[in-house]
Amino acid sequence: MKVANRREAILEAVQKGMSDLTALCEKFGVSEATARRDLHVLQQEGRLLRTYGGAVANPIQHEPEESLESRQSHRHAAKADIARQAARLVSEGDTIFIDAGTTAQSFARELLAETKANIFTNNLLAVQTFAARGMSVSLLGGDLRAGSMSVFGPLADLSLERLTFDKVFTSADGVDADLGLCEGSAEQAWFKEKVFRRAREIVVLATAEKLSRRSQMYWTPINRAWTLVTDAPAQHYQLQPFRDHALIQVLPGQGAGGGG
Repeated sequence: MKVANRREAILEAVQKGMSDLTALCEKFGVSEATARRDLHVLQQEGRLLRTYGGAVANPIQHEPEESLESRQSHRHAAKADIARQAARLVSEGDTIFIDAGTTAQSFARELLAETKANIFTNNLLAVQTFAARGMSVSLLGGDLRAGSMSVFGPLADLSLERLTFDKVFTSADGVDADLGLCEGSAEQAWFKEKVFRRAREIVVLATAEKLSRRSQMYWTPINRAWTLVTDAPAQHYQLQPFRDHALIQVLPGQGAGGGG
C-alpha cells in the first residue's frame, strides 16, 4: 500500500474509534516506528491528535466567524481561479442564484456583461459588480446581514417560494464531504437549505483552506448530487474525502491559486 493511501486508511480507522497504536500496527501490517511516523504526519496536517499509545480523531473546534473585511483581504488569486472554473458552468438561458460570500462575489466578477443568464442573488457585494456593468439582476429582499453583506429572513423566504433555479453557486465558512456546509449563523444555514431545495444543480465554491473545515456550529446538509469547485493548491488528502463520495463531483482549479 502506498504511503499516502495507508495514512488515509489509518486516519479513517482512527475516526472510527481505533485509537491504540498496537491495533493500528496489526491492522495495517506496519512497525510501531512507521505507525508513529504516519500519526505524526497526520497530526502535523491537523487531521488527528496524538495520544499516549495511539491517536484520537480531531475534535470539532468552533471559531468566531471571520469578519467580512478579513475575508475580502486575502486569497484573491485562489478565489479568482475558482470563479473562472465556476463561470464555465453557466449555460445560455440558465436561471442562476448567487449566494452570499466573497468567493461568490469573485464568481460574479467572472460573469461577462453579455452573459445570457437570468441572475438572482441575495449577495449585495455581487450586486455592486452587476450594477457597474449595467447587467440585469434580481435581488431578493429581506433582512440585512452586515457580516456577509447579504439578505435573508422571512421576506427572502417568501421570494424563494416563487422561484426555481437551474444552478445555485454558493460558498461557506467550511465544507465537509459528509456534514455539508458550515455557517456562522442558523439563519444562513437554513436559508441555504431552502435555496438548495429550489435548485436543479448545486455548485459549492471553496478555497482549499475551507475543505473539511468545521469552524462553525451551524450546518447545511447536502443530501443529493453536487459539485465542488476548489483551487489548484488543494492537496490530495484534502480532496480525497470529496472524490470518494458518491454524490460529489470535484473540479479543482487550473490556475496558480495562492494568497494575497
